[in-house]
Order: sequence, then structure tokens, then C-alpha cells
Amino acid sequence: MSESTATSTPIEVRFRGGGFAPKAHRWIGVMVFVVLIAITEWGTRSGWISALTLPRPSDVFMTFVELWESGLLFKHIAPSISRLIIGAALGASIGIATGVLIGLFTLVRAGLVPLVAAVFPIPKIALLPLFVIWFGIDEGSKYALIAFGTFTPTVVATYGAVDNVDRSLIRMGQSFGLTWFSIVRKIVLPGAMPGILSGLRISLAIAIILLVAAEMLGAEYGIGAYILEAGSLYDLERLFAGVVILSLLGVIVSAVIGQIEHYLLGWRT
Repeated sequence: MSESTATSTPIEVRFRGGGFAPKAHRWIGVMVFVVLIAITEWGTRSGWISALTLPRPSDVFMTFVELWESGLLFKHIAPSISRLIIGAALGASIGIATGVLIGLFTLVRAGLVPLVAAVFPIPKIALLPLFVIWFGIDEGSKYALIAFGTFTPTVVATYGAVDNVDRSLIRMGQSFGLTWFSIVRKIVLPGAMPGILSGLRISLAIAIILLVAAEMLGAEYGIGAYILEAGSLYDLERLFAGVVILSLLGVIVSAVIGQIEHYLLGWRT
């Protein structure tokens, strides 16, 4: 074989970082839920698990069927989703914008970081009576509580993500003569996006918790109001049905964030 033929033959080199790339195994997560539900069903039917502490999954499923047939399922879910979307969108958008400003400008950082540090540890549920006084017992106080609870962790995650952008990449952009705006748009924001989206997962989980708390005060319909009513009547089937709805809502939110990550962070693969 001649030297020219040997050098022109391509050689496939295996990507050595493949072991660190996440792979989708969707059915494993489904199987975990199926196994847990089957164990709970067997335990409650056999008496190993007391019916006073945990209802049968089949009874909870029948509660879902009754909610669906009566139309109450949509009446409780629709206002909850509306409150979650509006409140979380307000808090997250303002939080991301504020976090980016803190990460980019030293004067903004000097003025707002102490304020965020002072507000962040405050339990947001404890502020619900204050929001009721300010915004009334209707939708305004619920939006405000969810937005405020989403805002503070989003700010912390965002400016932390901006700070963690590799400075060598910024210096490289400066050496190529990029403008400040181009460096922010092409280097800083893409580099900070993984941290921003990770913080957004936590913020939206907090938003769901605050949604339930807000709906337990002065709401006729909503998942929180449904859970509160079921708990006051000690109706475990309805209570767990509400908890399952919250869990499904969390799974849906996580899946949406995952799709956003797949779309915006495809360059990492």
C-alpha cells in the first residue's frame, strides 16, 4: 500500500467524552412509578399498609374518574395553571433580567446583591397575609406571591451563572475585536444559559408550592383549595388525588424546561 493511499483513508476516532453525555431512558422512570404504585396497591389490599394512612391507588384513580365526569377537574386545574403561568412568567422574566444586570454591571451588583441577600431567606408563604393586604384577597395577591417567590431564586441563579462564564472566552472575543454587546449576546448569555435554566427548574418548583399556599386562602377553585377541602374532611382519596395532580404538574413543568434546554443548549452535545 502506498503512502498516499494510507494517508487518505479516514480513521474513525471514538468520542471519548461519550460516557459523560446524558442518555434518555424514558421507560425506566415510568417503570419506577408503576412498581411503586403496584407495591402500594398490594400493601393496602393485604392490610400491610393501613387504609387510615394511605389510600388504595385504585380508589384514587376512581376519584380522578369522578372528577373528570363531574367537570370539577377542569374547574380546579384551569385557574391553577393560569395563576402559575402568569405569576411564574412575571417573576422569572424580571428575575432573569435583574440577574443579568447584576452580573454585567458592578454598580447594579453593589446596589442589589445586598437587597437580594436580605430578601431571599424570608419564607415567602409568611408574606401571604401582607400581599392580601396590599393586593386584596382576589387574584392579585396570588400572582404577587408566586411572582415574588419565583423572582428571588431566579435572580441568584442568573447572576451566579453569568459570573461562572469562562473569562478566557470573553478575552478571546475582545481580542477578535467584538463589541461589548456582541460579547454579551454571543458569549455571556449562551454560556450562562445552562445555569439559568437549572435555576429556573428550582424557581418553578417553588412557584408550585406557593400556588398551593395562595389557593388555600380565599380561592373557591384551584388545586390548593381542593386539597384544603379534602384535608378538612379527612378524605384521603381526594387529598391524594390533589397531590397527584401537583406531581403531574411538576413533571410537565420539568418536561417543558427539558425541551427548552434541548432547543437552546443543543451546542453542548
